[in-house]
Amino acid sequence: MTRSVTHNTGSPDIHADTLAALGKEPHALAGLQRGVEKESLRVTPDGALSQLPHPRALGSPLTHEAITTDFSEAQVELITGVHNSPEACLEQLTNVHRAVYASLGDELLWPSSMPCILATDEDIPVGQYGTSNIAQAKTVYRLGLGLRYGRLMQTISGIHYNFSLPESAWPMLGINDQDGITAAYFGLIRNFRRWSWLLLYLFGASPAVCKSFTRGMKHNLQSFDEGSMYLPHATSLRMGPLGYQSNAQSELHISYNSLDEYANSMVEALTWEYPEYAARGVKKNGNYQQLNAAILQIENEFYGTIRPKRPIRTGERPITALRDRGVEYVEVRCLDLNPFLPIGIDTEAINFLDTFLLVCLLAESGMDSEAESQRMAANQLSIVERGRDPELRLSCDEGKPLSVAEWGQSLLDACATVADILDKNAAGTPYRAALAAQQAKVDDSARTPSARILAEMQEQEIPFFRFSMNRAIAHQAHFAGMPLDDDEQAAFDRSVEASLARQQEIEQSDDVGFDEFLEDYLAIPQMDPAAE
Repeated sequence: MTRSVTHNTGSPDIHADTLAALGKEPHALAGLQRGVEKESLRVTPDGALSQLPHPRALGSPLTHEAITTDFSEAQVELITGVHNSPEACLEQLTNVHRAVYASLGDELLWPSSMPCILATDEDIPVGQYGTSNIAQAKTVYRLGLGLRYGRLMQTISGIHYNFSLPESAWPMLGINDQDGITAAYFGLIRNFRRWSWLLLYLFGASPAVCKSFTRGMKHNLQSFDEGSMYLPHATSLRMGPLGYQSNAQSELHISYNSLDEYANSMVEALTWEYPEYAARGVKKNGNYQQLNAAILQIENEFYGTIRPKRPIRTGERPITALRDRGVEYVEVRCLDLNPFLPIGIDTEAINFLDTFLLVCLLAESGMDSEAESQRMAANQLSIVERGRDPELRLSCDEGKPLSVAEWGQSLLDACATVADILDKNAAGTPYRAALAAQQAKVDDSARTPSARILAEMQEQEIPFFRFSMNRAIAHQAHFAGMPLDDDEQAAFDRSVEASLARQQEIEQSDDVGFDEFLEDYLAIPQMDPAAE
């Protein structure tokens, strides 16, 4: 697949021969692979963050394949396997929710990305994973996140969407080896970063926050009522200055032009000592409070909207896995929880995501630059804060600034051809239907989740907290009507016990002290001199 060396931040340019080949053999795309990771806070019946430990009935968060915790002990993360249909993926996610709700007692899952009413950082419990070395490292990493950015920011939740092509598709694109596959995924990532502002507009669902979240922060939000702050045209405050932002990381330029450039720029971030973090100390009174003083403690600390991924082996660093075996899939990280949906996402969203990601993969993808990264960051901030403002214009290097409607339409037009190819493998036209739903949002911003949330708050004269609590209670009732049957409960119980047994095995297998383990765990692989 030929790649342009010029920038193309405007309309996607997909070679006609590529579309023709896929149109003749659409079955090559029939096995698209996807998986979902969904975060939610456990809250009490009155909406406060749970202070209870992760329920034992949900298994070990260190080893259970479908249920873990993210930053906080009260922040569950529900994980599907890899599926070749959206329906199978969401069926598993629904079933995991059924099992979780059955084990929560009177607690609820907070349905919004922006958190519930919170007290202080100290009241946010950090995830605990047992006594093994790797478990302690996971907790220390979270302590470091809290030290660097505050625990409050870490309670923000979202959906991560994992996506890959089936092996059968690559030869249709003229790609026959792992190096070519890796290069193609980096081309996808570059285009995604240029165009993902559209996803924030279409699926952003965090236009307001509880006032408790903004305590002590500098912000430009307006008062919605006594308990809520908002911006009238905001889409996804989660993806803006109130969300996953870092002064230290803002100084980084991670290159996505190739695996070597990506790996080398990441290694620099993993090894550069940041003076502010060093001044705070790795240890305090003999106890670790962060893993190290580098800009990034580990790779996962980098707040990108999309990541190249490769499953890691026991004790392996993610960057090592990528360099040794290439990219296997991408992880989209800019999706808000949709509070109107019991599991936060639906088939329509997945069908559009698949279409959009294929456009990013198939289109010509120019090399990125630091200047372009700055322009993309400015566009993202504009969409986050003013995405539904009809006067908003986004910066495109092909000429005059474009409106959301103008640029969005060009992206949707490119998606249409790909949706038609995908529909050849489906019953009916689900991809065209998903595209039509997004077209309606571009045509009328009132149809976006962010606008619908504010409209409901205004019509019912309720704060953000009450809106989210109402949805949480509705979701709890929804799953109360979907209890596990005896066989399903027995199977889930077996998975729980197996995870607890596996955690114990790991704890018993440790044969070095934590200091020695951590030194080895954080060791950065030698860089390839040929890549420098």
